[in-house]
Amino acid sequence: MTACSRPGCAGNLDEDGFCDTCGLASAGVAAGSAVAVAEPATSGSGRTTGSTSIPTVRTAWTSAGTAPLTGSSRRGSGRSATRGLLGAGLVEVPRVPYRDPRTAVLADPEVPESKRYCSSCGAKVGRGREGRPGRVEGFCTKCGHRYSFTPKLSPGDLVHGQYEVLGCLAHGGLGWIYLALDHAVADRWVVLKGLLDTGDADAMAAAVAERQFLAEVEHPNIVKIHNFVQHRDPTSDTAVGYIVMEYVGGRSVKEMIKERRREIGPRECLPLAQAIAYALEVLPALGYLHSVGLLYCDFKPDNVIQTEEQLKLIDLGAVRRADDDVSAVYGTIGYQAPEIAKAGPSVESDIYTVGRALAVMSFPFDFVSTYADRLPGPNEVPLLAEFESYHRLLLRATAPDPADRFGSADEMREQLTGVLREVLAAGDGQPRPGPSTEFTPERQSFGVRSADLEPRAVVEALPMPRVDAADPAAAFLATVTASDPRRLLAELDDAPQSTVEVRLRTARALIELGDLEAAGRQLDALAADWRVDWHRGLAALAESNVDTARRAFDSVYRAIPGEAAPKLALAVSAELAGDTATADRYYRIVWRTDRSYLSAGFGLARVLLARGERAEAVDVLRSVPETSSHYLTAQLAAIRAQTGSAPVDGLTEQDLVTAGARLEVLELDAERRAQASRDLLEAALAWVRIGRTGTGTVLRCQLTDGALRLGLERCYRTLARQADTAEERIALVDRANEIRPRTWV
Repeated sequence: MTACSRPGCAGNLDEDGFCDTCGLASAGVAAGSAVAVAEPATSGSGRTTGSTSIPTVRTAWTSAGTAPLTGSSRRGSGRSATRGLLGAGLVEVPRVPYRDPRTAVLADPEVPESKRYCSSCGAKVGRGREGRPGRVEGFCTKCGHRYSFTPKLSPGDLVHGQYEVLGCLAHGGLGWIYLALDHAVADRWVVLKGLLDTGDADAMAAAVAERQFLAEVEHPNIVKIHNFVQHRDPTSDTAVGYIVMEYVGGRSVKEMIKERRREIGPRECLPLAQAIAYALEVLPALGYLHSVGLLYCDFKPDNVIQTEEQLKLIDLGAVRRADDDVSAVYGTIGYQAPEIAKAGPSVESDIYTVGRALAVMSFPFDFVSTYADRLPGPNEVPLLAEFESYHRLLLRATAPDPADRFGSADEMREQLTGVLREVLAAGDGQPRPGPSTEFTPERQSFGVRSADLEPRAVVEALPMPRVDAADPAAAFLATVTASDPRRLLAELDDAPQSTVEVRLRTARALIELGDLEAAGRQLDALAADWRVDWHRGLAALAESNVDTARRAFDSVYRAIPGEAAPKLALAVSAELAGDTATADRYYRIVWRTDRSYLSAGFGLARVLLARGERAEAVDVLRSVPETSSHYLTAQLAAIRAQTGSAPVDGLTEQDLVTAGARLEVLELDAERRAQASRDLLEAALAWVRIGRTGTGTVLRCQLTDGALRLGLERCYRTLARQADTAEERIALVDRANEIRPRTWV
């Protein structure tokens, strides 16, 4: 037997070279610092703070500069997360009952061997060999760092003379988590969060930092820190720090996923709408942290708990100040942004973790290894193929370059809300309209009264990006009212300065005038931005360069996937290019979600008719709301689509009878009624002339040659009375005489 080389250890090395007392490997293994440390966390039932079976990464990042806060995150609203408000008030999230804290205490608190890692170098420690159980305390065989997985507190212990320990709840990334009673404040339930390793300087520093600023954090969706206390560990005679926080009795999102997999199947995740609802609720909490100069750093499904009708962001152990460029950064493999080791954390790296967590919540994939730094594609994940906007949102949130991600939690939340509206509308067919923070409504509807699309008319009709309120000329632009592009340019000449918004408005006016070269110069002077891409798309569309327009609008769609305007622009560009399948897809998304975009409804009907899908085209036109100014136009178009858009031999008696019944109930003036009646009766007459017969009536006319001719005669005579000129009147009377059936009198 060989004696252990560690000073003060009386153990011996076994045949594999490990000490039977301290667990240290043979001589020559020296402790060293690691760039990343794997600290797996385990959970017991009913835990109250974050835990995971995926290693936590502690990145020792030091930089001469500070990762700055970016974007325009706002402070929390102060409201509680209620069931009716989860998911922007659009999603009914299942209620999670409150759990009695006593039932959450672990009967046998022990860290499974598979979850034991060195807190310094990430090596496996405390593992059994040849049937012998692993040690719960000892020293890492690779770096010599001491490890301990035993609870430091026992039931009945009184911490700080105030907190009576009832037992362990879970084992997290920084150590054991205990349930306690606060005897100083009405015996309220609290949680004590201890350190994983009393000898871990980084862990102690993280806890001290947590004590200094987290007690000031006030947000309804963030767990409340009550206190920071110290308690002497009798086994090591050292003071151990404990965070005292509120008890949150519920289930984590990770536990919900695991439960669904047990009950439904091993590849089950949360319903997409529910996953988005949770993200929408925590994004304001992250935005609040950003607004007060803090970064969360370790967002994941483990760290979100729902209890009854409220959602809480828990486990603040990785939270750090944005200007802290010294402390270790904690994160979790599979969630942490790739630039952390070199550039450090930022608002954008927090956004990255939300994007990764959303993906994990909504579809199964190997996010730890195979897809550790990327997402699977729509060919691998049907959900991403079904919801393109959701896929694009995830791609932007998790873009490799932080500059390509959402700039703030608020920005991501706005786009995610738009995506949620699309997801819900696709689920039940009910529109989920909502105001856009980025675009105005359609300035007018295009393609309503004519099947021929004129590109310049489309450009003038599409929505406009809203003016950035932070632009120095925003107040001036609010006073500009001219709609004529020439007058608008004259007013813009008086702008106090040539800002981004002034140039964009100028470019828009030049595009509408057809001076595309001058518009291009205005856009060339601006930095790359989705609004510049939008105007480049308009310019390309104005000169019928639909391929260039499609590329520009697609770039806008990538940047703001929750907006309807880029999808509408892509749809009409695809239609002009003859790509009816793509036009159908984007028109359908917009119309299904928001019926105020009438251009999308009429566009979808056009492409459906072009593909011979007459019945669905009729349904689309009939779905135009009665409150719309184009309601009657849509209903008349539906009647024409049902009877006049198909070959006469493709019509049925039911088509004709139904169209007549719909026309009779429309409130039309005499001329429009006579015109619509004429078109319908002519279709019916053509149907009869090819030998078809029926017993029904169309506009009170039997489906016979004579009855239909009499009906048409009445229509032509009515139109003659409404004619503006004598020539037109005579022509209509002649047509009435021509169509009337022959009689003996």
